[in-house]
Amino acid sequence: MESPFEYVTVLISIVLGMGITQLVSGFAAIVIKWERVKIYWPHMILILLVFIIHIQDWWATYELHTYAYWRLPTFLFIILYPVNLYILTRILFPPRWNVKEIDLKKFYFENYRKIYLFMIFLPAHSILENVFLAGYRIRDQFVQMFLLAILIPVAWLNRKDEWIHKAIAVIFLVIMIVTFAVAWNIFLITNN
Repeated sequence: MESPFEYVTVLISIVLGMGITQLVSGFAAIVIKWERVKIYWPHMILILLVFIIHIQDWWATYELHTYAYWRLPTFLFIILYPVNLYILTRILFPPRWNVKEIDLKKFYFENYRKIYLFMIFLPAHSILENVFLAGYRIRDQFVQMFLLAILIPVAWLNRKDEWIHKAIAVIFLVIMIVTFAVAWNIFLITNN
């Protein structure tokens, strides 16, 4: 007999799997059309980060295995994160690949506000989940608050300065690397 955790995480895993499929398919399309694609490295870093966030969310879902009781509103709140990731993944890639040239820099700057809007949801949702479900305090959410402090003004003010977007991509990459280094043992699953 399966546990409630196993039951509810099936749908979470399906949605995350759909997002990973979109990411891998989008990247494969870039590789297949390589000679017609103009790469923009900040955009490629975002694609990498969103892929890792998919894996991290799936990994972090295991922390919910201790929940004894599941209610539909709680599940709906939790699944908003992978649903948002899936939508973000769809926005990261051009809808059509059958054009003469695919300029990912142009695509990025035409769509970055949509991308950032869905990226803003991620740390905002994490803060709420951490406070209300995991028992963290608001002041423990420094990384999430920092990400919001970067994303909201750039999206709101419609800043298209290329150096800003390059700096943001590097900052996000550094945050990811430092988070993995500092929280190495947090991302540990044991048989206990």
